[in-house]
Amino acid sequence: MTSIDPQLIPQKSLSNGDQMPAIGLGTFGSDRYSADEVAEAVYQAVLAGYRHIDGASVYGNECEIGVALRRIFAEGIRREELWITSKVWNNRHGDADASARESLRDLGLDYLDLYLIHWPFPNHHEKGVDVGSRDPHAVPFRHESYMSTWWQLESLVHQGSVRHIGTSNMTIPKLKGLLAEAQIRPAANEMELHPHFQQPELFDYVVQEGIIPIGYSPFGSPSRPERDRTPEDTADLEDPVLVDIAERHGLTPAAVSIKWAVQRGQVPIPFSVKPHQFLDSLSAVTTAPLSDAEITAISTIDRNCRLIKGQVFLWPSAQGWEDLWDLDGTIATG
Repeated sequence: MTSIDPQLIPQKSLSNGDQMPAIGLGTFGSDRYSADEVAEAVYQAVLAGYRHIDGASVYGNECEIGVALRRIFAEGIRREELWITSKVWNNRHGDADASARESLRDLGLDYLDLYLIHWPFPNHHEKGVDVGSRDPHAVPFRHESYMSTWWQLESLVHQGSVRHIGTSNMTIPKLKGLLAEAQIRPAANEMELHPHFQQPELFDYVVQEGIIPIGYSPFGSPSRPERDRTPEDTADLEDPVLVDIAERHGLTPAAVSIKWAVQRGQVPIPFSVKPHQFLDSLSAVTTAPLSDAEITAISTIDRNCRLIKGQVFLWPSAQGWEDLWDLDGTIATG
């Protein structure tokens, strides 16, 4: 299989001087791929040159990825060459320390490079449920509860089992509350980012606060589960602007999306189990950049099209998925 020199991959600098590879491989296989298939993709992707793996306990594949990592280390790649992320799931907010240690055990690692709070709500759902499913015990966001979880993550940093901590699926009002009280600032915020959903206000806020934006669904998640699809969704990779730029460069629209993401300053984490696809994404960050005019053209195709709406995390009195995202600048509390 073709490989790309990891030294060619751009890096994002953190406040303490550590370097995060500017592209990672996502590992959410959803309903389409087994844990073993995702783990094999991790193995193959690292051999191909990836050095950043984004995972989570709820994906249900950390044990299998741990087996792949042992194969990788046995073949001479050192632990310190990799950036490994995991996340605490919603039903473990009160037990983040134990959750992190379980992830470390399953992955076979002594430390995580980044540990995130996966969602700001302690609202659980079973795997594979449809968007109408609700946790009867679901509650709105509570700042005090979130901070309790955050301080557990800070403790993990002090213990040395986690090097950096961060947030995921947060909004500006929620981040402001966290930043006002955190002793350790978040290194990153993982958020949905793709050409049809650029989140400029949140993106700019995160960057201004020195937080790295990590973008999931960088292609507009064309393989997302059927339960996450709604009639108003748009298809990024079919956008004429992306298609035109791709044709002029002899690239795929997916590769153009990756180039745009990295040049904009976010860290995309595309998921694929197919070598030709994850190599396409990795190659995109090591070859000639898009022009300023092309970057500007992509900035004009934002459709504000959120694909991962999070309906399953709603509480009984919530009005709709919009309550999760503080669209009017205030946190929904009931």
